[in-house]
Amino acid sequence: MKLKSFILSTIAIAIAMGMSSCSKDKDEPEVAVAAQVAGTYTGQEIITVMGDESSNETTSFEFAKTTDSSVDMTIPQSGSMGHMTIPPLSVKNITLLKSGNNITGQLASYAGTVTNTDGAEKAYTINNLIVVFSEKSVVVSFALKYGNMPFDMITNFSGTKQ
Repeated sequence: MKLKSFILSTIAIAIAMGMSSCSKDKDEPEVAVAAQVAGTYTGQEIITVMGDESSNETTSFEFAKTTDSSVDMTIPQSGSMGHMTIPPLSVKNITLLKSGNNITGQLASYAGTVTNTDGAEKAYTINNLIVVFSEKSVVVSFALKYGNMPFDMITNFSGTKQ
């Protein structure tokens, strides 16, 4: 009787252990969306002002994880605007959402200040920011109002992760 009870107990334990183990895919937590996209992306940045292309450069945008679901974006310095150089600009706390294979972020408006190469503090506003990550690439679009410029600078960037 003791042997039968021992065998039944062993079988019950084996069944319980087999049922509690799951596939490796289900046990591994998904990497946070911000960690999936954080990094430097190099590609083509096209800036237009009043419908005319004023800059078309190969450059790099950076995305840094701030929380599991948000990133900060650094827009690189832009020096092809005639005599004006725009220093790197930050856009903070872009909330990300995952949908299928894409991760997207949007901001209606972001305002900041930056010190230019002459030491002057300039205000800037980023409007209608849209960021779409897919695989190892990103597409970014936004309107930039910098300093006292009377017109928006429409920026479109497409790059791949380095």
